[in-house]
Amino acid sequence: MATQVLSLLLSLISSFSLLLHHHYLPPRAHKAQLDLKACKFNAIYQLGDSISDTGNIMYEDPGCPSSKLPYGETFFNKPTGRYSNGLLMIDYIALSAGLPFLNPYLSKDSLFTQGVNFAVAGSTALSPNVLAEKNIVSPFTNSSLSVQLHWMSTYFNSICLSARDCAEKLNRSLFMVGEIGGNDYNFALQQKTIKEAMAIVPQVVQAIKDAIQTVIGYGALKVVVPGNFPIGCFPIYLASFHTNDSSAYDEYHCVKELNEFSIYHNDHLKIAIEELKQEHPNVTIIYGDYYNAFQWVYRHASNLGFDASSVQNPCYGFGGEYNLSMEKHCGDSEVPVCSNPDQRISWDGIHLTQNAYHYMSYWLIRDFLNQLGCSGV
Repeated sequence: MATQVLSLLLSLISSFSLLLHHHYLPPRAHKAQLDLKACKFNAIYQLGDSISDTGNIMYEDPGCPSSKLPYGETFFNKPTGRYSNGLLMIDYIALSAGLPFLNPYLSKDSLFTQGVNFAVAGSTALSPNVLAEKNIVSPFTNSSLSVQLHWMSTYFNSICLSARDCAEKLNRSLFMVGEIGGNDYNFALQQKTIKEAMAIVPQVVQAIKDAIQTVIGYGALKVVVPGNFPIGCFPIYLASFHTNDSSAYDEYHCVKELNEFSIYHNDHLKIAIEELKQEHPNVTIIYGDYYNAFQWVYRHASNLGFDASSVQNPCYGFGGEYNLSMEKHCGDSEVPVCSNPDQRISWDGIHLTQNAYHYMSYWLIRDFLNQLGCSGV
């Protein structure tokens, strides 16, 4: 098994390298500009939810859906807690930086010498108690952003002798603050109108802003803050908000009002980032544009090898429009899986396939290097 995984990893690194020098490269871009090794990061620290959780959820809930095949089947041949058929964007980012995959914080026997993943699937930016006050139920985990920051503080206290020592240890680290907040909206939209759900955006963004302040206080000098996806293109929302009114959809058959919601969140987040940049001119804080990275993959699906006829159907699903059923769920033994996950963008209706994350990572790494100031270092 170890030999097989190593062979797959070497093959993946090779294919990712080829992708970074692929014909979608801008004409004047130099090859070195698409390699995060130029940044000389020695560790990555990740906060977030299922978009970046590499296994914490399995330690919290051993019976969670991502603890079972077919989650993890494509790369690991076993479930790892990742909500995909294989690798996530944080895995590709680590590969590009020349670092190993991030171990989940709750895996106490793991090595954390080159970073830690604090993200937990199902987590929210606001605490479950705050959401409950707004009549929003957060059903999957209590490990919200504040809990993850507490874990981070505990970890840094264990490796740092002082604040100055911590700043020195972390000055070549990359901090990923998110994506987080998406679940606050996912849960709100199950119980409220879109307009009502939008009302919590300022508070969600403030929680993210406070988290960025916290990691800067630890000594972070390079911080990426990802925004939200265009959720109106996701099968789970297409099924939930289905209507016969064609004006509700854009030219790609995504729900316009939901995508406008995502843009509303992202615009607030960008303003918060700009405010923090003014307060901390010595820290590089950049926006991770998950919205446009996804749109690039979605709109170039055919050219990237995806099945254009199934771009809005998950690989892992059962029945109903958009291959989703509200009665059967991913993780149920009778739910079938497509035979060609590399040709699908959506894995289970709300999370993406390894191949979609692969291409999104390419777009993002190119964008990061334009802003991190370390290309050619």
